Amino acid sequence: MGTNFWELLQQRQGQLTRSGHAVADYLLQHADEAQYLSISSLARECNVAEATVFRFCRALGFDGYHEMRIALAQANATGTMSSQRELQPGASTETLFEHASARLFTAINGTQNALSAEAVDEAARMLREAKQVFCFGQGGSMLLANDICARFASLSTKFRTSGDSHLQLLTSSLMNEADVVLFVSYSGATRDMMETLRTAKAAGAKIILLTHYEDSPGASLADVVLRCGAQESPLDSGSIPIKVAVLYVGEVLVLRYILDSPEQANTAQELTSEVLTLKML
Repeated sequence: MGTNFWELLQQRQGQLTRSGHAVADYLLQHADEAQYLSISSLARECNVAEATVFRFCRALGFDGYHEMRIALAQANATGTMSSQRELQPGASTETLFEHASARLFTAINGTQNALSAEAVDEAARMLREAKQVFCFGQGGSMLLANDICARFASLSTKFRTSGDSHLQLLTSSLMNEADVVLFVSYSGATRDMMETLRTAKAAGAKIILLTHYEDSPGASLADVVLRCGAQESPLDSGSIPIKVAVLYVGEVLVLRYILDSPEQANTAQELTSEVLTLKML
């Protein structure tokens, strides 16, 4: 849409219901924070149903919540500058060094504050007791799931992954009560992910979800939720600081797994380190 979000909201005030006005009022007062919220979180903050938020989006002419969220973020970007958009075109490369490191530290610190020690302990226990652990994700999240899987692969052969969403769905249909799915999804709200998680859960598998939104649809199916606390603007999807924050959670989980079975982990690391020396020049 060519019209600025705030102009659009002003033009269509008369089409909003009383609950819709509650959503509009919240966005006006909390514009910067709101662009990071899931539809469930925004509905909770406004004390309305998710359906009300969806109707609000449609009343403004958007197809859905994600499109509205992008328009809000664009309006914020052209209005007040956030810390992530404060760079000017003429900024020096040295300034970029500082800016990038600040974003990475912010992402990790936010995740450290959001991550539950109890959730990590429970997830590590599930991984230890599982017969097989499948590390899944989609798009960029699949690459992160593969990285986490590779880290665990030096400790046990029970960690594995699958290719695209079709193969993940097929694999999930063959699982049982001895299996665990470790799924990486920042949003926790994609159709392919929900199909895979529903199929795995119906087969009896346990689910660990690594996500930002603890009230996401995927979280409702998970046995354990590991929260990535870093905030991602809809205009900055797939940002490297978010990936680093997700891998930070993976590293904490690996360390907990190692320390809970030190003898087994040490033996595995000695064997894998020894065999990899043959690959070095």
